[in-house]
Amino acid sequence: MAILDPLDLLKEHNSTLASIEKVLDIPAMRVEVERLEAAASVPDLWDDQAKAQEVTSRLSFVQGEIARVTGLRSRLDDVSVMFDLAQEMDDDDSRAEAERDLTALGKSIGELEVRTLLSGEYDIREALVTVRAEAGGVDAADFAEMLLRMYIRYCERHNYPVEVYDTSYAEEAGIKSATFAVKVPYAYGILSVEQGTHRLVRISPFDNQGRRQTSFAGVEVLPVVAQTDHIEIPDDEIRVDVFRSSGPGGQGVNTTDSAVRLTHLPTNIVVSCQNERSQIQNKASAMLVLQSKLLERTRQEEQARMNALKGDSSGSWGNQMRSYVLHPYQMVKDLRTEVETGNTTAVLDGEIDEFVEAGIRWRRTSA
Repeated sequence: MAILDPLDLLKEHNSTLASIEKVLDIPAMRVEVERLEAAASVPDLWDDQAKAQEVTSRLSFVQGEIARVTGLRSRLDDVSVMFDLAQEMDDDDSRAEAERDLTALGKSIGELEVRTLLSGEYDIREALVTVRAEAGGVDAADFAEMLLRMYIRYCERHNYPVEVYDTSYAEEAGIKSATFAVKVPYAYGILSVEQGTHRLVRISPFDNQGRRQTSFAGVEVLPVVAQTDHIEIPDDEIRVDVFRSSGPGGQGVNTTDSAVRLTHLPTNIVVSCQNERSQIQNKASAMLVLQSKLLERTRQEEQARMNALKGDSSGSWGNQMRSYVLHPYQMVKDLRTEVETGNTTAVLDGEIDEFVEAGIRWRRTSA
């Protein structure tokens, strides 16, 4: 592939950013900020805490989006000036610095461009992510914990707030499952492409004979429910159990029965939360997870009806979506997009942007 001249790259990035500005409709976003600022200044705003949180969160998000786009536009203008000055002064050092800034700017614009592809019904929502061990015994439990760390590190790299709701530890090592919330707009749209079965191939650290082991872990991503979803659950359809929170190896980390497990009797869906000291807070968090699971169940049923009408018998794109090979060679490969890398350490440390962005683009073209 031919390498573009820096000036041609500048033109390309300018065109891409102009398209992004058009899609996001920056003037309309500024109007929305004015409306939200007016709503946020109402004296009795916090009488309704849920509404207040919705207003302030949306205001912060829209302001951040405007700042991000205008910041990129300013950086693009600055880089253009830097190239002009380097050309006038015939300064190779200044030109090299401008080229480095242009490369970084191109990456930032590309990331924002991917975000504009998130136009699904629930893409703007926050996300609930569950990682669970599947086939593979103790290696699968260890792999599930590796994936949990990978996603939390990914969120930390992007400054996405994360709250772990529940972790079920395995007996020997790793976890049986863990559920956490990613509390930032578009978290669902971004992370939903990670849903499916992940496969790990390595020399098992738990095998005395040092044999190669294949293990599997599943990732489920749900949109957080909103007030407009109207997911009503009658009290008589829920069984509530309380128990003591536990840590690795079953050691007690709490001396009170504050952890909560909810069972939705009609569907037999079970969720639990033990991250808070208060039983009331844990129940509220567990109810949020249950509502999200029921919302997703409804969405899947509707999709199944649509597929039946269209004669669509294809399986879910999310299954068997990525392989992590640590032996006999090092490679992580996405089975849908064909994106791959040999830097397995970086991937497992949360550097999965390339996979996420390719997944979003793939989903858009496959829809």
